[in-house]
Amino acid sequence: MEEYSLIEKASSLAQQFHSSDTTGHDWWHVWRVWNLAKHIAQREGANLLEVELAALLHDMDDHKIDGSDGENLPNARQTLLKLNVDKELVEKIIGIIKEVSFKGAKVDTVPTSLEASVVQDADRLDAIGAIGIARAFAYGGSKNRQLYNPNSKPEMHSTFQEYKNSKGSTLNHFYEKLLLLKDKLNTNTAKTIATQRHRCMEQFVEQFLDEWNLRDIEHG
Repeated sequence: MEEYSLIEKASSLAQQFHSSDTTGHDWWHVWRVWNLAKHIAQREGANLLEVELAALLHDMDDHKIDGSDGENLPNARQTLLKLNVDKELVEKIIGIIKEVSFKGAKVDTVPTSLEASVVQDADRLDAIGAIGIARAFAYGGSKNRQLYNPNSKPEMHSTFQEYKNSKGSTLNHFYEKLLLLKDKLNTNTAKTIATQRHRCMEQFVEQFLDEWNLRDIEHG
């Protein structure tokens, strides 16, 4: 199968798979990650086919959606089989996907290939900025999490298990993950894109806390 046709089919299968998601891990998240990954890959010299396939399939076995362990990746594997991808490429794609997810503030998640670095960066860029803010609260709402609880402090998780089991408020998630991502990016291309998105989140959190504590009415 020619690369263009392969990617076209993969994107169609990914769109079908994520069509009913409302947690912020929908098709449009995948679409943005895919396009960010292509942009970064072209500038960093990564293998475009590997990057595109991994980006398109990266959330099919996400622990936040189906509670998987992030190791076996049955949905991504099954999709690659449907696409008749050869065994060597399947293992490369699975290896990249395994290195995408954030696993805790104190958990080392340094990718072992340029392609994994690119897809990880693309996924993290979509977790920050204005869209990242919207996705965080969409996901928090889907899990019945509070917007914010000043009596519950952020936790810097030391293990993936701690991170997975966390039930903290959505605002805590900014301190536990989102505001950390800018400094955990791998490529210069992604770091440049992240600058404004990170600033957007800082401004949002500052405004949120001003309103929560009624500081914004002091000069009203």
